[in-house]
Amino acid sequence: MTHNYSKEVAEDLLTIQAVKFAPEDPFTWASGIVSPIYTDNRLTIAFPKVRDLIAAGLAELAAERFPEADIIGGVATAGIPHAALVADRLAKPMIYVRVKPKDHGRGKQIEGADVANKSVLLIDDLFSTGGSVLGAGTAVQAAGGRVVGLLAIFSYELKALSENFAAAGLDYAALTNYTQLAQAAVARGDLDASQIETLKDWHQDPKHWRK
Repeated sequence: MTHNYSKEVAEDLLTIQAVKFAPEDPFTWASGIVSPIYTDNRLTIAFPKVRDLIAAGLAELAAERFPEADIIGGVATAGIPHAALVADRLAKPMIYVRVKPKDHGRGKQIEGADVANKSVLLIDDLFSTGGSVLGAGTAVQAAGGRVVGLLAIFSYELKALSENFAAAGLDYAALTNYTQLAQAAVARGDLDASQIETLKDWHQDPKHWRK
């Protein structure tokens, strides 16, 4: 990439307080994982400069890594605004994918462009274990589309994520990641030594941390 987005985006996420560190009072993710860190990238859409930087980075990453994509897809709900911005920058059709089909009307799970016989790049706000974006990918494939890749603003770089994406045979990339975020937090003085050790312990084995 012509611009090094990783460090800048990590610093922006910390500045807007999209990232929360709470080793003493950990969070429970939707996947059931107990974590001392929580990233809420929904906040990014409230900050025009941050939002624009992310859109530029994702669009550049999409063009470099997945130029064959016919359609840009947003994973509901947090991936939708970023997919819209990327689709606009790349002048490509867009879809968004619900968690499950609507229970009324036409009962659609995918809105927007027709994905049949098309290549789709899916965008989410972050990657943890990859469950939500893989669910969206299954819906695209069921509708006759082909998922060519997965993008996110941030990746927790968990072993489960790489294993799940490898099992699905899907390539992926993120603008910034857990390693860069931790480095930025240390540089800013957001974490003390004990918190850094806690985060390292969690990242090595998140499934069994504090169990």
